[in-house]
Amino acid sequence: MSANHQSHAKRRLISSYFTTIISISLVLFMLGILGLILLNTQQISNHVKENIGFSIILKDGIKDVDINQIKKSLDAESYVKSTNFIHPDSAAVQLKNELGEDFISFLGYNPLLPSIDIKLIADYANTDSLVIIEADLLKNTNVKEVFYQKDLVSLVNQNVKKISFYMLAFSGLLLIIATALINNTIRLSIYSKRFLIKTMQLVGARHSFIRRPFVLQGIGNGIVSAFIAIGLIVTILYYLQKQYPQLIDFKNIELYGALFLIIIIIGIIISWISTNLAVRKYLRIETGDLY
Repeated sequence: MSANHQSHAKRRLISSYFTTIISISLVLFMLGILGLILLNTQQISNHVKENIGFSIILKDGIKDVDINQIKKSLDAESYVKSTNFIHPDSAAVQLKNELGEDFISFLGYNPLLPSIDIKLIADYANTDSLVIIEADLLKNTNVKEVFYQKDLVSLVNQNVKKISFYMLAFSGLLLIIATALINNTIRLSIYSKRFLIKTMQLVGARHSFIRRPFVLQGIGNGIVSAFIAIGLIVTILYYLQKQYPQLIDFKNIELYGALFLIIIIIGIIISWISTNLAVRKYLRIETGDLY
């Protein structure tokens, strides 16, 4: 009977340990994912801004030498990331595929003009900068018009600011929730050892002596949980980088290293504080209240 009781107690202890580790790991994983999103918010924002359509429509009959000169001049500008010349014939084929109809046969000629598509540097993809850029480009006599969606530019910039604010607010809220969840998990783990704590206290052990093994175990649990969370995040990063290489940049290894270090620190600090508070509670409680 005694052997069965010890075996049952051991199984409960192991189960409690793994439950604590898994619970803390999942919470730290959620925090890590949020941190990952925050780290890449600027990169995602830049990607969206740099893919806003911005085209220069050139005049009909423009010479190739003038086209090359304009393109070369644009490539040298600080606000230009890349340029792509679109020949009227290429534009016609693309439009024909989109419409599903041969509009050239219907009209009898190709009405499309040569153009240059520009991808802007993200810092210049705002309404104020684009107005100045547009005015400067229209000074060229070979430029017929500059086309971009003004409303879309304003909308993108407004939404980026809103999303950044909401993400920061959500981060703070999730951190509070995460702290509460980890605290409750550790309290439940310590609850199963409340009689051991009280027994050690009754035989004259000092509070610091009683707390030490629990705190060390709590810190150890926090570290193990943090590494599990980091392992899951690295796995997700690996697959995301394969699917969206333009959004996940492993060149910023310092940023990811800082994120992983923060996850470890959060795991240690919350586990340390929660374990201390939980043990202190059972050190102060009366023996009769343990049941």
